[in-house]
Amino acid sequence: MDGRDGKPPRPPDGIASDASGNESVPISGAGWIRRYPRAVARRTGRRLLQFDRKLGARFVAGADEAGRGPLAGPLLVAGVLLDYAGLRDHRVRPLACLNDSKQCSEREREQLFRAVVGCAERIVVRAVSPAEIDREGLHRSNLAGLRGVLGELSPPAEVCLVDGFRLGPRAPEHRAVVDGDEKSAAIAAASIVAKVVRDRMMRRLDALYPAYGFRSHVGYITPRHSAVVRELGPSEIHRRSFQALCYRDLVA
Repeated sequence: MDGRDGKPPRPPDGIASDASGNESVPISGAGWIRRYPRAVARRTGRRLLQFDRKLGARFVAGADEAGRGPLAGPLLVAGVLLDYAGLRDHRVRPLACLNDSKQCSEREREQLFRAVVGCAERIVVRAVSPAEIDREGLHRSNLAGLRGVLGELSPPAEVCLVDGFRLGPRAPEHRAVVDGDEKSAAIAAASIVAKVVRDRMMRRLDALYPAYGFRSHVGYITPRHSAVVRELGPSEIHRRSFQALCYRDLVA
């Protein structure tokens, strides 16, 4: 309590605060967005890092993907190798707010992306094209991508972690961690890299296919996206194997 009357201080205009000290800020067109105290974010990063350190290995690799659900664009798979012998004191501080990419705003992801690039020993990224997804299937393409990035990191990786999936006997020895991007720093770092790189790719593709609005929805199905597909048909980067209603309307 910082107020002289024993109550929490009044937040600045335009910011609401609850009894726990959490703040909400108004975002145009999106209502109110909860912004937690920095201490909460730091605890999140510390918890993820502690999970990896408890594995007892110096080099820990994590792999994750972004873009399983979109109707258009690539599947992006990322692997991040962390050297825990070097991640100490000031070198690990940029990762203090590390979190699962799905729990972060776009601005926070961009900040964490720079932190991961500065702290990681090595980063590997693979983009799986819509054509490969249509040919091999989404799940098989995803597993192959995850195997590939971990293969490029092992060695020197002593422990390989992947978010949720067992990758089969052709993959390096690895551990599947359920909700791994919420538990492991290496996996969370990979989730940040995959999401940021894919979103950047979709913004570039928006310049090639401006009618589809990829800059705003990055390939996910929205009413506007579906309406454009019904009007113009799918582009070269749409996943034709997906069972989308806007595709059915074209056939009809």
